[in-house]
Amino acid sequence: MEGLIGFLESNSIYIVLAIVLIVWIGIFTFLFNTDKRLKNIEEEIKAK
Repeated sequence: MEGLIGFLESNSIYIVLAIVLIVWIGIFTFLFNTDKRLKNIEEEIKAK
């Protein structure tokens, strides 16, 4: 465990990159789900 902590302390850019990657994945997942819901709502409106 000491090696991992030492690695992350000396290479903190990897922590930042991992957090940024997680945030972008969350944004794209949110947008994808929102788009899917909007398509369903549009289909319901067209069917009426």
